Amino acid sequence: MTNYATGHQAEKVAAEYLQTKGYTIIELNWRHARAEIDIIAQKRPRFHRPGPLVFFEVKHRKTDHQGRGLDYITPKKIQQMQFAAQLYVLVKKCSDDYIIGGIELSGSDYHITQVLENITI
Repeated sequence: MTNYATGHQAEKVAAEYLQTKGYTIIELNWRHARAEIDIIAQKRPRFHRPGPLVFFEVKHRKTDHQGRGLDYITPKKIQQMQFAAQLYVLVKKCSDDYIIGGIELSGSDYHITQVLENITI
């Protein structure tokens, strides 16, 4: 399987997992000329108030010999994600209530090992 196909499979597994945890998937692989986001999701409304958009970066590693997936969400990557989130909000004309998150998967079975919300620099 190519890296591209592996990445898409990891994103699909991550999106399915998020749905089981009460998220609605808004976009998968959103792309713009200057930015991209793996998954854009939103927690299902509670008490008639929708949750913030969550912009997720998906990281998959077959092994942790070169570090865990979330180790690769660096401050520079967080800045890129924040830029992409701001661009998405502007392009889609939606609420600017959002947070940045990361999902780590491992192994050939794409096991979810960690989910983080509200990642900051």
